Amino acid sequence: MERTPPDRRRVLESYQDGVRAIVELAGRAGDWNVPTPCSDWQLIDLAGHLRCVGENFLEYLQDAPDSRLAKLFAQEAATAVLIRQQARQNAAELAVLPPEPGPARIMAFGVSAGAYADLMPDMWDRTHLIYRGTKYTVGDHAGAACVEWHLHAWDMARALGADYRPRDPDLLVSAWHWGVPHLPLASGEGWEAVLRASGRSPSWPEPDTAPGGRVGRTSGAAASGGRARTGRQAPARPRRVRSPRGPGSG
Repeated sequence: MERTPPDRRRVLESYQDGVRAIVELAGRAGDWNVPTPCSDWQLIDLAGHLRCVGENFLEYLQDAPDSRLAKLFAQEAATAVLIRQQARQNAAELAVLPPEPGPARIMAFGVSAGAYADLMPDMWDRTHLIYRGTKYTVGDHAGAACVEWHLHAWDMARALGADYRPRDPDLLVSAWHWGVPHLPLASGEGWEAVLRASGRSPSWPEPDTAPGGRVGRTSGAAASGGRARTGRQAPARPRRVRSPRGPGSG
């Protein structure tokens, strides 16, 4: 796999592509309670996660190199520990989100993602974090953000019964190596390797799909038998969330 630093121009273009894809797919959503490839998450949950991650990434950028994320990676903990800590953060943040509809969550995501895009070019070479003795810059983390947005665009498309493939999958392979240092990239074709490395099945939904497009209890939102939630309901307590192993905080 290619391990040269990703080209700056391509990273910036891919970042904008991912944000646009998410916003456009959200505009096609009707039922926000459909399951997604993110285990236990319905589309409304994924929209909430995107809002949270967009806000977190902006915070990490503004606080670099002393952000919460930098302090987490400075612990040099095992990969499994980092994944668990980030999954707990995902669950806690989703639990305290205001009871808002999906479009409002995506709008909030777009605001944060846009602010990030405005700031990162001038901060490109600044240290973002240090992991196991290696410095990773804001530009490196911008690549991780690209991966995050395109993965979640794929999640949204599959939840809506469509498919999605980024325009520049080779860029995401390089961005993964430099922006997701704690997770090895799977083997195989570029985009499929990124999907698998993040914990996703490229063939989702699996063949046990129930009538009406709902996925059986072995995958999707029904994996743990959780109750359906809508954007008008706030959970009483954090749920156990088993999201894919995304590059950032989901």
